[in-house]
Amino acid sequence: MIPVQGYVRPGFEPVRDVFQANFDNDEELGAGFCVIRDGEILINLFGGWTDRKKDKTWAADTLVPVYSTSKGVSALVLAHVIDQTDAVSYDTPMVDIWPEFGVHGKDKLTLAQVFSHQGGLCGFKDEIDPSLWLDPPEMAKAIAALEPLWSPVPDGTTGYHPSTWGYLAGEVVKRLTGRTLGTVLADEITKTGGDDFDMIDFWIGTPASEHDRIADIQRPRALPELGDMNPAKRAAFMTKWAGPDRGGAIWREVEIPSANGHGTAESVARIYAAYAQKGRVGETDLMSPETFDELTRVRAKGPDRVLPFEVEWASGVMKNSNLFFGTNPGSFGHAGWGGSAAFGDPETGISCGYVMNRQSNHLMGDPRPKRLFDAVYDCLD
Repeated sequence: MIPVQGYVRPGFEPVRDVFQANFDNDEELGAGFCVIRDGEILINLFGGWTDRKKDKTWAADTLVPVYSTSKGVSALVLAHVIDQTDAVSYDTPMVDIWPEFGVHGKDKLTLAQVFSHQGGLCGFKDEIDPSLWLDPPEMAKAIAALEPLWSPVPDGTTGYHPSTWGYLAGEVVKRLTGRTLGTVLADEITKTGGDDFDMIDFWIGTPASEHDRIADIQRPRALPELGDMNPAKRAAFMTKWAGPDRGGAIWREVEIPSANGHGTAESVARIYAAYAQKGRVGETDLMSPETFDELTRVRAKGPDRVLPFEVEWASGVMKNSNLFFGTNPGSFGHAGWGGSAAFGDPETGISCGYVMNRQSNHLMGDPRPKRLFDAVYDCLD
């Protein structure tokens, strides 16, 4: 039997049936799914195995890398820092914070433009040493020196930055606070940096003490469907140097705010609740209402140069115009390589987090979480 455990509030039993069916249809190895509404856990399911041999069952505290679902978490940290910093807003030019960034015509790019994927810095056209991805300070320097792959101003063209986005965010946070983005997250949001009883079990820069809890990843069997190839897609995804070596202790421990957050379904849902609660996580207001509005304001929309569909980009998350994240187009969310996904819905007050360790080749809209999200909305009061 496939071991599935957890809690489902009465009235949401059909969601458990969908979660179970994903296993019964041999689409999962191990997975977790959590739904929170106004601080109350409605659903918290987990099941399957953490290893490919199916020797170790998935537990409530199993950690798993969520890849680009990390971006929605990091976007909240960035917004929190902007909110706490005088004379800085999303309209601030990047060069005001990071002067070295201003080469090759990038001097006019604002924080909002960069973090809504308009900067043309989605990857490296020319070969680099892939180990550079595991050295965030040096990688930040290399990205700052890049010439954009397209003219980023003023046409609003976007091209998804799958990995580089996180090094840009991390460098801005470090220059504004003197601390790394993962440290700010741990100290001020998840409380993993101390002994707070209400700790949220999510990490960017996962210490060795937590590695035994991390599930093995089963990689996808096919490449993602990117559509017609172009230089931006090739730089972002298709070169041998397009991203870090994802695996091993070094990758887990360094901070890659775009790609290597580790957490549980519950921790992801608890953090993404900020998008449902207008900047609040638990009892903590991370930012003012004005900053939350700026974080979630759509900065660019239309066909993306890297993703094979149209996207509405806010500053680090996407508006749910494609209905990847449930049935409300007013939600904000993000998905990660292989299937993880999370969102917050300010209309209903719900947030959802889905994590797993068998990856598919879907860039967005993986059918496993999509079925779960839609089932939740079918059950809402």
